[in-house]
Amino acid sequence: MSRPKCCRRVGAEPTRKVFKPVGVPVASLEEIVLSMDEFEAIRLADLNGLYHEQAAGRMNISRQTFGRVIEVARGKVATVLVKGLALRIEGGEIEMAEMRDFRCQECQHVWDVPYGTGRPAECPACKSKNLQRSEGQRGAGRNRGSCQRTRCRRS
Repeated sequence: MSRPKCCRRVGAEPTRKVFKPVGVPVASLEEIVLSMDEFEAIRLADLNGLYHEQAAGRMNISRQTFGRVIEVARGKVATVLVKGLALRIEGGEIEMAEMRDFRCQECQHVWDVPYGTGRPAECPACKSKNLQRSEGQRGAGRNRGSCQRTRCRRS
């Protein structure tokens, strides 16, 4: 019997859950399911350009596990692109990363940043460097919790 999977920390949900070729109804396509942890691995390594060691740390898994997850994820995405299938993003043993709110003192723009990603360098709206944590959010790692899943080893 294999070990139960530990929850993987995910910093962002996808804005869209299904991708398909243009002009083909999704009902007539075969679907490949990309789990949320596989999506997160692609986001961290390929979009954000993090090394496997850094990305694994953000997902709270080992570098070797991250390597296996990203390999499977890239294989699924390649299959979808080459064969013209639909891609659905859902499922997986995950926990959402706790978020911190920042406010720009110049334009008053407020946005979320996951814990463990460092302080933002500038406001995404006006590029000002005059940033501050929102009230009630100050303190290192407030409410950074353990996984709420019942099957997770950390519970």
